[in-house]
Amino acid sequence: MAAPFNPNNLVRSVDPLLSPADLKRFDPLLPQQEKLVAGFRKTIREILDGSDARLLAVVGPCSIHDVVGADDYAQRLSALAHELSESLFVVMRVYFEKPRGASDWSGFLTDPHLDGNFRVEDGLKASRKFLHHLVRMELPAGTEALDPILPAYLGDMFSWMVIGQRASESNAHRMIASGLPVPVGFKNGPHEDGLVRAAEAIRAAKRPHDYLGLADDGRLSVFHTCGNEYAHLVLRGSGDSPNYGSASIGRAEEALERAGQPQHIIVDCSHGNSHYDPAKQGDVLHDVLAQIENGNTSIVGFMLESYLEWGTQPIRLDRSKMDYGVSVTDPCIDWPTTEALLREAAERFQKVREDMGL
Repeated sequence: MAAPFNPNNLVRSVDPLLSPADLKRFDPLLPQQEKLVAGFRKTIREILDGSDARLLAVVGPCSIHDVVGADDYAQRLSALAHELSESLFVVMRVYFEKPRGASDWSGFLTDPHLDGNFRVEDGLKASRKFLHHLVRMELPAGTEALDPILPAYLGDMFSWMVIGQRASESNAHRMIASGLPVPVGFKNGPHEDGLVRAAEAIRAAKRPHDYLGLADDGRLSVFHTCGNEYAHLVLRGSGDSPNYGSASIGRAEEALERAGQPQHIIVDCSHGNSHYDPAKQGDVLHDVLAQIENGNTSIVGFMLESYLEWGTQPIRLDRSKMDYGVSVTDPCIDWPTTEALLREAAERFQKVREDMGL
């Protein structure tokens, strides 16, 4: 029987959660694996600096909802990444959290059984186990930093993070980014001044900050950060206005220059830039590659939303009625299309490198 309504207490119950240290003891990174992740992060920093003349490619599902399918995808991506490593540094997109959108699903980390029961501890353990599997495969992982406390649980396993368009203007996310040990991208917001706000966020994340956060032992603590010198811009379009073309790239370069920031830009080929049509992601990537071939040096990477099969599907209570390898959030391109696009990107960028004598 439901408790009577009490306007002074709207919390039904409070469940304790294991601490970040407890989760790490459950599935720890070995010293050589920590060194491997540190190497991934260093490579991305060098790509941003220009001392590593490769393109960063962040590729993978809109969200993780099935670790079996995600593992299948990771195995394929890992093999291809190693094959194309002379031109591309491939990072798997591993999004365990999702802002509440059309699907009303909060993500694998908080709802791993896709049933709305919010079994967070199950999600944390399964997420960490999957990330550990990627480390053993030597495949870097990238994610969106959505919930401010969750990097304490999984942050040691990621090599790149991004702050989404909804959170780029959030002071809390800017402060957290200033202390994350990975390069962090900020996406432009949907407003007319989204580029200006994103450039401001990058500048803010590079400064030291002091904020409240969750320590490894689970205690609320004050964090004092150094600032993240590798905050950078991710262009994702907005509404009906893509921002990947040469004119848009030029405006982004100007916004970064006005903010006193290096012109390091990653182009998200999905979301607003593709009008959420997966078939258009290839068009965006082709345009980006053409700009690089024509001499652009500010574009350092790209993102693709990609999974085993094409499109998207609704979450169903009867899992047997769901299709294997199909996204449950944004529609994705399929694996054959992904492989073809990555091979084309590697071939075309390798030609650019050769023309430059690299």
